[in-house]
Amino acid sequence: MFVKVRRLFVPALAAAMLAMAAGVAQTQDADGLGNLHLPDISGYAPPRSNGSLATDQAGEITLSAQLMDKGADITRGIVWRVFRPEPGADGKLPLVASAHGGTSVLQLEPGSYLVHASYGRAGATKRITVSREPKRESLVLDAGGLELDAVSSGGVRIPPGKLRFSIYDGHAEADGDRPLIIPDVQPNTVVRLNAGVYHVVSTYGAVNAVIRSDIRVEAGKLTEATVEHRAAEVTMKLVRETGGEAIADTSWSVLNESGDPIKEMVGAFAPMVLAEGDYTVIAKNRDRIYQKDIKVEAGKNAEVEVIASDATAIDPEEGAD
Repeated sequence: MFVKVRRLFVPALAAAMLAMAAGVAQTQDADGLGNLHLPDISGYAPPRSNGSLATDQAGEITLSAQLMDKGADITRGIVWRVFRPEPGADGKLPLVASAHGGTSVLQLEPGSYLVHASYGRAGATKRITVSREPKRESLVLDAGGLELDAVSSGGVRIPPGKLRFSIYDGHAEADGDRPLIIPDVQPNTVVRLNAGVYHVVSTYGAVNAVIRSDIRVEAGKLTEATVEHRAAEVTMKLVRETGGEAIADTSWSVLNESGDPIKEMVGAFAPMVLAEGDYTVIAKNRDRIYQKDIKVEAGKNAEVEVIASDATAIDPEEGAD
């Protein structure tokens, strides 16, 4: 796995991520709020009225956020949510204000609030107090970016449409499972995350070409990680002679070295991505079953012909009473 870390420029990262939907942001410890679990985007109580929050008694609060301590203010891409700290009758924290963008100015009644800033999947929460005098509050997200890609053996680029990543929490739970943070991340997409270690699963194709890696995200920096898949694209076809036409309506089964089925499909051609190793291919057409052992070599895409005259033919009625 190749990992490169470079300084993260906030505007560039934000522009790359404006199209991403902001999911449930992770929270970090701020002012003793490490155990606070804020609701997701539909889990909080709506504002009590549609009127302006600005009144003669309101105080002005300016909210800003940085990726790291003493870093530059983030200028776009932040979702601000302001909650009352006491749950309402429904058990949810009442949402009293929200804003989108970078640094935001809000007019709130004097009192205590919880402010949450989400930036992609990164986030931070802070307790603030609003008075009639203008104040400024800053939240340090302690966040960075992660950009993922993968190649096959020899450094050959993998078509993006055949590659997906899933990002999990870096710490496994008692049962060994890891909380899923983001599924189905496309290659070369910048994902904003709180700083820390993450478990990344790279899947090439849809069978067994899977690579797992632990990757560290650093605050204020973009981590670019490229993994190498030891796999190849294989297309199988049943023919009557070498170079012949593929026989239609063929049922395919692929068994791994232990004899366990890992892929089944129907068609004249059976394209799939397989991790390097030894396999047994079984082709069934009409009342005949054909079998062939193959070896998949990393980075060597191939077309495999199961020749009816050469492959081991199995009569399904042999041995029947």
